[in-house]
Amino acid sequence: MKRRLGLYIKFGILCAAVSSSLMGQAPASGQADRADPAAVPAASTPAPADASGNKAHDNSFIIGNDDRLVVNVWKEPELTRTIPVRSDGKISLPLVGELAAAGRTPLQLEQDIAARLKDYITEPEVTVIVEQINSQKFNILGQVGRPGSYSLAVATTVLDAIAAAGGFRDFAKQKGVYILRQDAKGNEIRIPFNYKEVIQGKNPQQNIKLEPRDTIVVP
Repeated sequence: MKRRLGLYIKFGILCAAVSSSLMGQAPASGQADRADPAAVPAASTPAPADASGNKAHDNSFIIGNDDRLVVNVWKEPELTRTIPVRSDGKISLPLVGELAAAGRTPLQLEQDIAARLKDYITEPEVTVIVEQINSQKFNILGQVGRPGSYSLAVATTVLDAIAAAGGFRDFAKQKGVYILRQDAKGNEIRIPFNYKEVIQGKNPQQNIKLEPRDTIVVP
């Protein structure tokens, strides 16, 4: 009788241990099934694109002859194209016809094109980007390797210009270089540039940034 009772007690302890073990694991299983939604990374949703695209409105640059423009009309691929400004300052577009571009800013040209397209398109979205600047140039003359006209598509100093023109020739007067520039009233001013001093760091302020239609003279 005692032996049977002892077996019952051992069997009860074993059942209790198994039950306790199963109960200890249940919350973990339930927690896995009911994971916190905040802990689960949500699928990324792309932000809605701007319907009109990134409009490169520029109200300072003045378009000139020979500049290359990209004209984009949203949702109208047949009207979107790259075109040069002709020597008469005009461009031609389907539905728009001929239009003066030289002397206008990209923003003004956008508005001009959009106004003409309103007869054919409801609320046309037009973007004009200057892809290549060919109208803004400087000249360099005299004793340099390659005298001529050069583009001012990027900021250019006098030293940059001399390097672009192939440097000085053997008998160039490096201390007597000067820049001819027109002021706001149309008067021509002469700006001295002493190459020897500039490269020695004595007068670095003479190495000015060039402006359109500047002419560097190397005697």
